[in-house]
Amino acid sequence: MKLYSINTGNFKLDGGAMFGVVPKSLWNRINPADEANLCTWAMRCLLVEDGDRLILIDNGIGNKQDEKFFGHYHLHGDATLDGSLAQDGFHRDDITDVFLTHLHFDHCGGSIIRDGENLVPAFKNATYWSNERHWEWAVSPNDREKASFLKENIIPIQKSGQLKFVSQPKHQDVDALPLAPFANNFDVRFTYGHTESMMLPQITYKDRIIVFMADLLPSAGHIPLPYVMAYDMFPLTTLGEKKRFLTEATEKNYVLFFEHDAQWECCDLVQTEKGIKAGNSFALSEL
Repeated sequence: MKLYSINTGNFKLDGGAMFGVVPKSLWNRINPADEANLCTWAMRCLLVEDGDRLILIDNGIGNKQDEKFFGHYHLHGDATLDGSLAQDGFHRDDITDVFLTHLHFDHCGGSIIRDGENLVPAFKNATYWSNERHWEWAVSPNDREKASFLKENIIPIQKSGQLKFVSQPKHQDVDALPLAPFANNFDVRFTYGHTESMMLPQITYKDRIIVFMADLLPSAGHIPLPYVMAYDMFPLTTLGEKKRFLTEATEKNYVLFFEHDAQWECCDLVQTEKGIKAGNSFALSEL
């Protein structure tokens, strides 16, 4: 197995929304905001090469929206999905599986492209993976979250016939983060605070366990327990999920792979007198 960090570019989101009830005087030290209170965030994906499978975890915001839409998010940086794949010797047509942690536009927008008047899968040879509970949540969204679930990113996947669902554990313990197998050395954690049934890939690689954090921990700055996004549907659920995960990850020396941290790609954790904190930061390629 080989893992590759795939950078699809940066965007900006409101710092207050990203840190919830935490005062700006605290979060601004680690994620400085611009004059409009916007912070820079990465859209970093993960490519898993394992035998004849090439699995892409998430795919960024895409490029099919109009200028008004992108004007809200201030895309910047030179990195693109295609460019990052090419740097590692791959093309989007090589992808066999597109694993979508959840269907918010900054995680799945690259799934679909425009072909003239039509919306078609960007990865024509791939199976797209979601899960049934999250899919139903996304196609019939609540009023608070519907701006994040764009039908043009979602419905064409189903219409293409390329959609499959990851099976969820039948008996879910509210005091645990359920695991389900997906591929060789690749399991899936289900979480429920940010959105319904978000999936976190957990991959055994070079004798370490790497967890793709998606939006449970968007960045290293979100490791402190109270730092929960205002975007989360169920913040107290997120708080409990974070606490349980961070304890386990510290005890077992997991590597955290951040999707949205513009500076830190990976880190481990350390237990201190003041609680669990980020330890060493490093690039995935350093493992």
